Amino acid sequence: MIKANAYGHGIEKAYEGLMRTDGFALLDLAEAQRVRNLGWTGPILLLEGLFSQEDVFAALDLGCDCVVHNLNQVDWLENLSDARHSSGKHLMGIYLKMNTGMNRLGFAPDVYREAYHRLHSCGFSLSHMTHFANADYIDHQPTVDAQMAIFDETKSGLSGASSVSNSAAILWHHHVVPSDWIRPGIMLYGASPSGDAEDIAGSHLKPAMSLRSEVIALQDLEGGDAIGYGSRYRTDVPIRVAVVACGYADGYPRHAPDGTPVWVAGVRGLADGKTCLLAGQVSMDMITIDVTDMPHVQVGTPVELWGEYLPVDRVAQAAGTIGYELLCAVAPRVRRK
Repeated sequence: MIKANAYGHGIEKAYEGLMRTDGFALLDLAEAQRVRNLGWTGPILLLEGLFSQEDVFAALDLGCDCVVHNLNQVDWLENLSDARHSSGKHLMGIYLKMNTGMNRLGFAPDVYREAYHRLHSCGFSLSHMTHFANADYIDHQPTVDAQMAIFDETKSGLSGASSVSNSAAILWHHHVVPSDWIRPGIMLYGASPSGDAEDIAGSHLKPAMSLRSEVIALQDLEGGDAIGYGSRYRTDVPIRVAVVACGYADGYPRHAPDGTPVWVAGVRGLADGKTCLLAGQVSMDMITIDVTDMPHVQVGTPVELWGEYLPVDRVAQAAGTIGYELLCAVAPRVRRK
């Protein structure tokens, strides 16, 4: 899965590491064009399918397969079936999406078979798809087992491969969920689908992104001094504060509270570092952290906001969000290596 600009990592960068995959899944035609421009000739799946009748031939030109999740899309594809004889183009592959309890996209079970037969009669190659709502939870309804029961019953007797497993299902339900095509997403980038870094601690997944900066100033404060906009953080005792060149204009969450972890390099570098804590409101271009216990810190000391040494999920938990959002929100102005 490389939707949302490869979860904020950049499609072109992600492609370098994923080019041996069986196929790419993404959101729209612009992203598909970027992948084709890189030389990819294999399958590309449009995860939300076609947004208009005009998208049909554009998708054909790019050789995309499509998810179909509503009757408008079925109508457009029936028209395509009639038009293909004059265009000489092959029909795209279709992943027919069933709503088994996520209640987002997909056909309800009672109309799924009708949509299947309409497209099958047009000559399309059809696969079956659904999406799990709670593969990363053990006590939420509907469960993976309940959704799979609906899925299997509804498609019984219909030919076609199946695609059901997202990152959470791959990690925690692979032994009970058969899937011809899996759809790994956030796990490809080394973050947890549950939002808890501990859940993937033994999975050997490594973060693909490290957001790093450095200290640009230091302030020695007395007890009672305040830091930053709104004077949100006020010291009880003398502390040493480092100013780091990264703020919400870079994608760091403005709503991050005091105490959000930040990794600061030790004497021998980042590998020798430790966690320091955010102290004060996040600004557009900088944050302030308490480095009282790290006397070696100086202007130029490296800092990791999340990545190799500090899981993005830990930062996200502190900020009341999920790693997905932080990764996807990294701003264009941040220099990539």
